[in-house]
Amino acid sequence: MAVLHNRVSQAELKKLLYQETTSRTTISFYHYFFIGDTKQFRDELYTALNALKVFGRIYIAKEGINAQVSVPNEHVEAFNNYLCSIPALNELRLNIAVDDDGKSFWVLKIKVREKIVADGITDAEFSMAKKGKYVNAAQMNELLQDEDTVVIDMRNHYEYEVGHFEKAIEIPSDTFREQLPMVVDMMQDKKEKNIIMYCTGGIRCEKASAYMLHNGFNNVFHLEGGIINYAKQARENNMDSKFIGKNFVFDDRLGERITPDIIAQCHQCSQPADTHTNCKNEACHLLFIQCAACARKYDGCCSVACQTVYHLPMEVQRELRKGIEKDAMIFNKSKQRLRPKPPCPPEEGSCSIVT
Repeated sequence: MAVLHNRVSQAELKKLLYQETTSRTTISFYHYFFIGDTKQFRDELYTALNALKVFGRIYIAKEGINAQVSVPNEHVEAFNNYLCSIPALNELRLNIAVDDDGKSFWVLKIKVREKIVADGITDAEFSMAKKGKYVNAAQMNELLQDEDTVVIDMRNHYEYEVGHFEKAIEIPSDTFREQLPMVVDMMQDKKEKNIIMYCTGGIRCEKASAYMLHNGFNNVFHLEGGIINYAKQARENNMDSKFIGKNFVFDDRLGERITPDIIAQCHQCSQPADTHTNCKNEACHLLFIQCAACARKYDGCCSVACQTVYHLPMEVQRELRKGIEKDAMIFNKSKQRLRPKPPCPPEEGSCSIVT
């Protein structure tokens, strides 16, 4: 029986990735369509993509597919042909990364989930069949000039703070499922305006646009292919980018540079910075913004406490982090950037994150 999952350690796989001599391209895509047997679809997809040495993170659900992958350049055509062989995906739009070294993923993970985007929607009448109108980069720029246009960012705070469209409204919530009812409430007095929704690659804003229409809004648009596709079209057509700063991405790069503007601040010293990193203390692993000076000062850690732990012998670190759940802090969505409690001797240091 074929092995349909990875059996090599993450550290070894990452090491092998950086030893590769072949070039890779980071590609993302999604599509809402009905999948009857999600397990069978997942297994067939894994078998085909693993044979092409594709790495990445893919979610499968009854409502469709959501994928971010790294494909060897020599296999990009075969990858595209395989996806086109699936009837529901034969006109799929692929988002090609705009700021990419191909080192975004080092293992292939395909998981079956309840939904490809956790939305919290329980209304049986809701359907993705009716969604907002697509707009491309040129149409987006044109609509942005209209005073009757409202631009809504459907991403989380840590994404918004490093880059967003001019005049974009942030929906101040920690999760997409909380944002949906919140954006409906916030826009009640703007039902007659042009409402453009956007996100990283299009998957969240497409569902959000359908939810707005479901709740009585009329002039709803969403950016086709999200920020990734917008940046690509803007560069290809020599257009001014109305998206300023960095586009946060959910892979090892943690960001794509769209414009030179740095609109965020280091979470430790408040100097201009927009480089996301995870705290080097494995018991913490908090996602935060750190400038180069603070990276040197704190050895890539988010606090003096974590820095102390980071320099302890590895066996002591392993003992300290037993039973600690760190996953929730990897992408800390809170605007307040609440700190975890890293294990360390009580007399050592204090938090260095600016709150």
